[in-house]
Amino acid sequence: MTAETDLRERAARLADEAARAAGVHLRTVHDVTGLAAVADYFSDVWRTPRHAPPLPAEELHSLVHAGGAVHAAYTADGDRLAGACVAVFGPPAAADAYSLVAAADRGVGYAVKQTQRVWALEHGARTLRWTFDPLVGRNARFNLVKLGATGTEYLVDFYGPMADGVNDGDESDRLTVTWDLTAPRSPSAHGDPTAADFAGAGETRTAPDGAPLVRRAHDGRRLWCRVPDDIVTLRAADAALARRWRHALREVLTEAFAEGFRATAMSRDGWYTLTRPDEAKPAGSAV
Repeated sequence: MTAETDLRERAARLADEAARAAGVHLRTVHDVTGLAAVADYFSDVWRTPRHAPPLPAEELHSLVHAGGAVHAAYTADGDRLAGACVAVFGPPAAADAYSLVAAADRGVGYAVKQTQRVWALEHGARTLRWTFDPLVGRNARFNLVKLGATGTEYLVDFYGPMADGVNDGDESDRLTVTWDLTAPRSPSAHGDPTAADFAGAGETRTAPDGAPLVRRAHDGRRLWCRVPDDIVTLRAADAALARRWRHALREVLTEAFAEGFRATAMSRDGWYTLTRPDEAKPAGSAV
């Protein structure tokens, strides 16, 4: 057995285990009816009218025809969609795939992404990239800690104005994450910052809520930046305060990325960990 075959087989086993644990089954969607159901699911998640989904069914069909993939998670009885994701390929020389969109019910996201990983590996990809709103701490924790991806690029107002029910009224800054598909870390390999981590760290800026926003290690090799508990709820309740958080985080992360930092973890209480490449996050066993 070659190393490549072994990697793919282990990836497939992990995806199967994740699906069983989530109580779902996943399949690649090709048919018009199935793609329309995925488009409707995305509409529900992003709170748009069914006639104006984030990705219409006809666009999904074109993406599949062009060599991309739509994966969907179904409940055990097969009656209900519980998650879906869409991916295409980047430049072939980079062996890079790109996830356009992904959404899932609680507890299903890990299975969805592991299935997407299997597809990408089977088609020769070594990395998978996507973007997410860096103010959404739960998504940051899932991407950086649960999956072991790395935040590699900060994008200011990436999409321009958005009119869906989740993002309306805010600027669309996004954080690009890159997932090494060949050797993802164990979820336990990166824990939350400890008191020892923060010992001696300077508090350099104040957040819009008046509490510390940034802590920088005394040696300058790590820094931590905080996000609000629930930006989606805050955006609906106080759009002006949410925008102040957007601009505060933007200022910190654009400067940090320009200095060579990368986002490597997110704590349960909303603190990003950013490290320089020579302080890379520990690698776990390939799975």
